[in-house]
Amino acid sequence: MQKVKFNIWLGAYWRYQRWISQNTYRRRAILRTSVPVISFTFDDFPRSALQVGGPILRRHNIRSTYYASLGLMNREAPVGTIFSQGDLSALIADGHELGCHTYAHSHAWNTPPREFEESICDNQRALRDLLPNTHFRTMSYPISEPRPRNKRLAAKRFACCRGGGQTFNAGVVDRNYLRAFFLEKSKENVNAVKEVIECNARARGWLIFATHDVCDHPTRFGCTPGFFEDVVRCASVSGARILPVGEAWDFIQGNESVAQSRSST
Repeated sequence: MQKVKFNIWLGAYWRYQRWISQNTYRRRAILRTSVPVISFTFDDFPRSALQVGGPILRRHNIRSTYYASLGLMNREAPVGTIFSQGDLSALIADGHELGCHTYAHSHAWNTPPREFEESICDNQRALRDLLPNTHFRTMSYPISEPRPRNKRLAAKRFACCRGGGQTFNAGVVDRNYLRAFFLEKSKENVNAVKEVIECNARARGWLIFATHDVCDHPTRFGCTPGFFEDVVRCASVSGARILPVGEAWDFIQGNESVAQSRSST
């Protein structure tokens, strides 16, 4: 009985986190596009995401966004071996976007705001040392939905920030909390992924795919090369414009109608 009560309480707490993250410090915009948009993203940037996922994207002439925590460089993590300095240069040379994931992979909800902001700044300083001509324009929140003040701090530094949600963005969107569809949650059901691509096409929305490692024996956070290529192939023939997150936002702003409305708290 105690375990049941604990699970009920924990579920309610997670729902509270999700609600408050999504409904505070919003930078709202009405997204209208004449064509659907798709972005591919990788969180944590394990090496396999570039070494295995990269060639798959290249075969389909697609560039993506890799969200990096530079404090994890060269380390072993739950998603496998993290990127090296050489991987960063190769990523930029291939035309991909490098996004911010905080320096220390700081938990977006549990980390105090001052520490969270410092981790963002540390990541930018580290990037400036490694790649002086590169800067972060977009961010993915690590591990969890962001607490309100962390969301507010991130909004001051990035064109847009990405969370989760297992859906696409359409209609009124929050630039501080763009929704994403994590591929690993449907890696046993490629039809679910194809369905969300079709729904995004009908809505002329912005679908942001996310995952972590791409390898033959993926962690629970990643997917296999075959599955990933199926998704990439389906996206490439869907009629969508496929761009890294930062370029997708620029495309929506510059070539379509994005009506900004006043931020709410």
